[in-house]
Amino acid sequence: MKRQMNSVLTAAVVLGGMTLLSVPLAAQRGGAAPIPDGCPAQPEWQTKSLADFQAALNKERGVTPAPAAAGGGGRGAGGAAAAGAPAGGAAAGGGGRGGGGRGGGGRGGADAAALPPVPRIPNEPQYGVQAGKPDFGGLAKGDWSVPYVINMASYPQNHDSKGCPVIVPFKPAALALWEDRELRNNEAGDPESFCLPPGVPRMMYTPYPAQIYQMPDRILMVFEGGAHVWRLIWMDGRELPKSADDINPDYLGYSVGHWEGDTLVVNSMGFNHQTWLDASGHPHGEQLKVTERYTRTNFNTLQFSATIDDPEYYTEPWTTVVNIPWTANTHGPFTMRGGELMEYICQENNRDLSHLGAKSKTVDTR
Repeated sequence: MKRQMNSVLTAAVVLGGMTLLSVPLAAQRGGAAPIPDGCPAQPEWQTKSLADFQAALNKERGVTPAPAAAGGGGRGAGGAAAAGAPAGGAAAGGGGRGGGGRGGGGRGGADAAALPPVPRIPNEPQYGVQAGKPDFGGLAKGDWSVPYVINMASYPQNHDSKGCPVIVPFKPAALALWEDRELRNNEAGDPESFCLPPGVPRMMYTPYPAQIYQMPDRILMVFEGGAHVWRLIWMDGRELPKSADDINPDYLGYSVGHWEGDTLVVNSMGFNHQTWLDASGHPHGEQLKVTERYTRTNFNTLQFSATIDDPEYYTEPWTTVVNIPWTANTHGPFTMRGGELMEYICQENNRDLSHLGAKSKTVDTR
């Protein structure tokens, strides 16, 4: 399971900057996707901050840094993209369970021209607001093989809406908190390691399959991993409350959605502070607002965009985009060959607790 996989991955990072085996080596090193022309220059202070902390971390662990051309490695190096470095590091991630398990990378890399057209919900009244819209999988057998995104600012796996590396507009205190979580403490306080729900948008970065069901006035998302939870998105025309203070905060927040053409737009707020935005520890507070955009760009690909708006931690909203591949179930039931959700109990054989040096089941995640 993922918890066992995480321990193995972290050990591999310490030994040699290795990452998930489902990712081509060139992609891990950032060489597979050159930065497009016209992208903004990366802030020097962010680059220097990461380099200073990574050097201290390497010295503490006795790790010999990889050659500069390799773009670094390990989970800390994935943060380089937050500082503007083009390297993907371990944050390049993978697909399927544990970044390479059941479900693998799906079949999203197939030639789009050879794929069937994007399926659509029948354009009939009983389907309500979903009538005639793209089918996100609920009428088919299969699932979305959610990729393992350690750092949502990694490049090239994640990018902004223009295809450029993400520049995280940290406020100073937020940057210090991220550095403390990712570079000093090796993510030791990660709430998901204690089997708490990942939150939003991290639900779509936790490498276990998900299924999406479109009902006439709502959307239901079912997740195998991330504490084996479900998420409800209301599509009945209601609006979000005017203030996050009007919502009892919880892990997945309160979500309402609408269609903009063939793109599902979901607005959420009402989050507690007990989650991280991703595994590398990007922080947020209870004033967080998240805008997600789901677009099935072809039969095998769901493009997922998340815009983070949290004035407590960031100077302005910022957006990151990643693709999620589809895994069809073509083998029938009970074959464990992909395309079906399995029962997953995070608390069972949870090895991240010992790996992170945890002494209890609860931590202060602020």
